[in-house]
Amino acid sequence: MDERGHLPRRPARMWKATLWSIQGLRAAWLHESSFRLEVYLLAAMAPLALWLGDGGLERAVLLGSCLLVLAVELLNSAIEAVIERFGAQWHELAGRAKDMGSAAVFVALVNVVVTWGLILLPRWL
Repeated sequence: MDERGHLPRRPARMWKATLWSIQGLRAAWLHESSFRLEVYLLAAMAPLALWLGDGGLERAVLLGSCLLVLAVELLNSAIEAVIERFGAQWHELAGRAKDMGSAAVFVALVNVVVTWGLILLPRWL
């Protein structure tokens, strides 16, 4: 049992959690153009990561940096959805939260560039 007295997840609960995750991915795909763009970029970069990576670790790091962008974009979209839930009127804290979520996506994208550069540039120079 965990600290709240819940028993470990059973297969039925794990299946429900998987379905909820798929619903979240579908909602992001339908409602977030940035998410769709990043999925297209992942579709192009994943094969490159697998081809250019020298060994399993490099492939995992190259691919993982791209997957991290999607995870951060999902969190940013969730933040924006919650803020919009409470109204479209401007509020300083809501604006700050949205800006920070956007900055998190930017940092994840910079991470991709730095990771790919650090792994691949020394081979080509």
